[in-house]
Amino acid sequence: MSYMPPPPAEPPRISGTAEEASPSVTQRLKALPRPAVVAAAVAVALGGGLLVASLAVDSAVAQGTTVLGVDIGGLGTEEAREKLTAELPELTDDPLQVHVGEIPEDAADPHLIVPSETGLSVDVDATVDRADAPGLFGRLFGGDGGAVQPVTTLDQERGRAAMEELAAATGTEQTEGGISFVDGEVEVTEPGSGASLDVDGALEQLREAYLTAAASAPVSLPVTAAPPRVDEAEVERAVNDFARPAMSGPVRLAVDDRELEITPAMISPYLTMEADDEGTLVPRLDGEGLAADEAVLAAVDEVDRPALNARLAVRDGGVVVTSDARDGVEVETADLGDQIMPLLTNPEGSRSGRATVTTTEPELTRENVNQLGVVEQMSSFTVTFDPAPYRTTNIGRAVELINGSVVAPGERWSFNETVGERTEENGFVEGIIILDDQYQTAQGGGVSAVATTMFNAVFFAGVKPVEYGAHSFYIERYPEGREATVAWGSLDNSFENDSDHSIYISATSDASSVTISFLGTKKYDEVEAVTGDRTNVVEPGTREAVADDCVPQPPLEGFDVVVERVFRNGGDEVGREEFTTRYTPRDEVVCEPEGD
Repeated sequence: MSYMPPPPAEPPRISGTAEEASPSVTQRLKALPRPAVVAAAVAVALGGGLLVASLAVDSAVAQGTTVLGVDIGGLGTEEAREKLTAELPELTDDPLQVHVGEIPEDAADPHLIVPSETGLSVDVDATVDRADAPGLFGRLFGGDGGAVQPVTTLDQERGRAAMEELAAATGTEQTEGGISFVDGEVEVTEPGSGASLDVDGALEQLREAYLTAAASAPVSLPVTAAPPRVDEAEVERAVNDFARPAMSGPVRLAVDDRELEITPAMISPYLTMEADDEGTLVPRLDGEGLAADEAVLAAVDEVDRPALNARLAVRDGGVVVTSDARDGVEVETADLGDQIMPLLTNPEGSRSGRATVTTTEPELTRENVNQLGVVEQMSSFTVTFDPAPYRTTNIGRAVELINGSVVAPGERWSFNETVGERTEENGFVEGIIILDDQYQTAQGGGVSAVATTMFNAVFFAGVKPVEYGAHSFYIERYPEGREATVAWGSLDNSFENDSDHSIYISATSDASSVTISFLGTKKYDEVEAVTGDRTNVVEPGTREAVADDCVPQPPLEGFDVVVERVFRNGGDEVGREEFTTRYTPRDEVVCEPEGD
């Protein structure tokens, strides 16, 4: 038998007006138990009171609120900001004492950091907001704001600038380990660590210390260690593996049959050891600087050998070879560094190599004498002079430099270029010269005898003089109108080989004479000199000279003279040219020593 629930009861019907149907508050309270009625009444009264109180105190900081002793209690937030802005700067700018790194036990003379100069300050707005934090209930029910810790701020740009300045003043740089070479010896620089202020860490530390309870105590600012890239182990390795072996002895480079020796003292100014990115000391040799070093160049000069032409002489009317030619050898100094560097770490006995050289061939050899047309004597001239040690030396040195010259067809030969400047370094000594129409002493005195001999060899060979000049006054041992002198930088003695064949110049001298001969192929069968009479004669005067180096001078008249050069072939004259020379009077010079 099934169970059927009874039908639901109909809801009660409500009749009458709405007011009658909705009970009043009073009616509902009456319907509540009595304790609930009391609580509801209290809540209504309190809510109304809070609303009124809130309206009265909403803009005020809690009573008793202070910031670093500045009382802002009971002030509105804007008034509190104004008061703190006016009074806090004097209370917050006392210098902070700081030490870079750990504070030593006997700490003294700390660095002083002025907060305002370092970008440290109080954020007044944020501090007032913090002071207002107790809220309504705290203020209504007697809550005291109390002491409020100010909110600090840091100007990063100013703070970083101040810390970087402090870092520059207090940091210690690390010492990189290094090796240098001085006068052939190894010098070692021991490595050492450095330290510098950690700028970012220091800014954070200062911000934390600012206006805290510990602000009166010194603040330790963090540092960053800076170890050297090149440490002790690397220095020791470089010394043993390279530096000491490099300076252990000379390096020798073979140059033909001779040897070029480069000593540690020569090498050391141009040898370095530099650290790479990994801190490894790597040797480097400045080959260009080494090649330009005076001591190295002097050593190279000793082993360089110029090409030497075959030596010729005239015998039985013909030209013969008296000594063979020789190739020239010149060290390529640009390659010295590359040649030397691999040998520096070799032990004694294995420090030798071969220099890079350039070989030059001589112009005149036994094989090509006839091909060049050097087959006969074109001219020969001798000048004699009174023996004197300075003449023997200077004339002999000039002859040594001239002898064996080969002048190709169309080529210009120069006395000054061939002989060089008459200096002590070039092998010349002091002797008598003519300067300002007067005998004086100077380096190279006497070489005019060689210049005169050369001029006459050119004259009678029939080739073309290019530059020449006679002495200012006539010297009796020379042929008048056919003599020459030279002066470095102002007067040369040169000729052009306008023959069709090469010319070989033979030069010899002894204590009282110098001879120069031209060997080649004659342009003319005969060259004759015709000297005219002296004209425009001027008598000399007398002068006194007061000088310790004065040279007495006998008088001689001045005059003009014309010398003609006559060319003949087959007995017939085929050309003629004039050489005019004007000599000034040679005044008598009487020497009076200084002080007389």
